[in-house]
Amino acid sequence: MAARIISGTEIAAQIREELKKETAELKEKSGVVPGLVTILVGKNPASVSYVTAKQKAAHELGFYSIQDDQPDDISEESLLQLVYRYNNDSKIHGILVQLPIPKHIDEKKILNAIDPDKDVDCFHPINVGRLMIGGDEARFLPCTPAGIQELIVRAGFETSGAEVVVVGRSNIVGKPIANIMLQKGRGANSTVTVVHTGTKDLESHCKRADILIVAAGVPHLVKPEWIKPGACVIDVGVNRVGEKISEKTGKPVPILKGDVDFDAAKEIAGAITPVPGGVGPMTITMLMKNTVKSAKISAGIK
Repeated sequence: MAARIISGTEIAAQIREELKKETAELKEKSGVVPGLVTILVGKNPASVSYVTAKQKAAHELGFYSIQDDQPDDISEESLLQLVYRYNNDSKIHGILVQLPIPKHIDEKKILNAIDPDKDVDCFHPINVGRLMIGGDEARFLPCTPAGIQELIVRAGFETSGAEVVVVGRSNIVGKPIANIMLQKGRGANSTVTVVHTGTKDLESHCKRADILIVAAGVPHLVKPEWIKPGACVIDVGVNRVGEKISEKTGKPVPILKGDVDFDAAKEIAGAITPVPGGVGPMTITMLMKNTVKSAKISAGIK
């Protein structure tokens, strides 16, 4: 029997409806409107697309939102002062500096300047430390890993005591999702193994997984025979492997493949995310969720 498809598009839509209601209730009860600023330096086409999507989501949910565009020759000091200004703006609960930023600016210095309590991307070292400690200390969860956890939970997979194998060790996905799945509580309490492209006998580790999370950035790295029958497979990889002509627009569009051979894997797995339409739609949604949480904390609401 073919695997059940875990649609990130559908689950993200469900969560956004929940957030829309939560935002309206927060405004009604406390007068607080979640505030998000996205800072874009330069005109990188991919970055413009990303911040446009984030602002669109914020508007749809009823947020107070600002798109702050800056020239690519802005000085590091000026960008730092801009971040400090939003740190002190009581109407802003989430600050996001879209990456990458120009090379003449120290990216780490800019990210570390963001108030950790407004760091809704969860890149600040303080928030990374909070995540490691877990429990109530973890104010925000990194957006893509948080989205992965929601996909697993809402797909109905039991995580407590499950064997979770994470393929990939990046600071953005691999390490944080491993830490999230280790924590006590809902959607976690798992036994976690982290592997990567340098791991000996990668196949044997993958075969043990009740839940297999693949975020290595290598097209079709995980073969169907590496998957435990009935496992939940979360494919985080989005790899461009060429172009094709869109039937709708007649223009070239990228051909995307995941880190898992989807067509073959779906005949073995119990459930699997597609690429695209799996993890991707969840990332912006979890950014919105973090912003709502930050606003509620500022209003003294748990």
